[in-house]
Amino acid sequence: MTKKMLLKDVARLAGVSEMTASRALRGARDVSKSTRAKVEEIARAHGYVPNRIAGSLSSQSVNLVAVVVPSLNSFVFPEVLSGISSVLKQSPLKPVVGISGYELDEEEEVIREMLSWRPSGVIVAGLEHNDATRRMLLQADCPVVEVMDVDGTPLRHCVGISHLQAGRDMAAQILARGYRRIGFIGTKMPQDFRARKRFDGFTETLAEQGVALVDLEHYSGDSSIATGRQLTAQMLTRQPDLDCIYYSSDVMSVGGYMHCLAAGLEVPRDVALAGFNNLQILEGLPLQLATTDACRRPIGERAAEIILKARDSSAELGPVCETLSPSISLGQSL
Repeated sequence: MTKKMLLKDVARLAGVSEMTASRALRGARDVSKSTRAKVEEIARAHGYVPNRIAGSLSSQSVNLVAVVVPSLNSFVFPEVLSGISSVLKQSPLKPVVGISGYELDEEEEVIREMLSWRPSGVIVAGLEHNDATRRMLLQADCPVVEVMDVDGTPLRHCVGISHLQAGRDMAAQILARGYRRIGFIGTKMPQDFRARKRFDGFTETLAEQGVALVDLEHYSGDSSIATGRQLTAQMLTRQPDLDCIYYSSDVMSVGGYMHCLAAGLEVPRDVALAGFNNLQILEGLPLQLATTDACRRPIGERAAEIILKARDSSAELGPVCETLSPSISLGQSL
């Protein structure tokens, strides 16, 4: 176990008193800029997080669970939050949400602020963090659960799916249906580590069968139906003989389908389409699009259950790492 960093340790390393270190970390104006910068750098380097509620609550924690996700702009993470909330409502704990924007430095700032209020638990999307964030989470006075992904080394607890395997499985289904001229359209690449892993698993499986992508688009912005429609039009203009397109998300595949409808292309006869996440927006379309169910709500439920179990346990809860099994729906588009 990592030795917990205390304020007195930060003060000693900075060569100042505990009071000065405390005031520096609170941004007090009577502390010089150089001293404040030195104290802040030492705190960051060692994963120290100031306690915002020290001396004000005898319990030294609040009934909040910090949930850190990359975005609420898509339909993906609200489903995870729904699972978390449904379990926590049976307890005094309530979730509070922070947004990282797929940026590791922003994630660090969000987690530092949330930990400063001494939550009863932390649920954070993904296994990839910068060094400062990893140190903070390892020293946290509460259970930490990483969610959505299992392809990597968790800090302690994790619940998710293998995105590498999800990409491999979809590639196998596409190849089994005889498609060989295949394109890929993904968003938030490479910041979205899970989408990147699906892409890697997908292309590795294609390569094993001697197939290479004919075209690909790694779009840096967010997923949207409009973007999916635009990028699909551009790709089919470049490669009109593509027979299949795999998208990093259902939002994008719906946009691709909208382009096909507008262009008079028949799916899957002219081009097959497949996405990821099994989002609710797929319901009610004239054609059922192929997708992978990413187990979003069950992941949220299990993460919350781990937080409650760790909170109620008389002894420290051993590492819990659960891999859920996503399912592929072929729909009518493959």
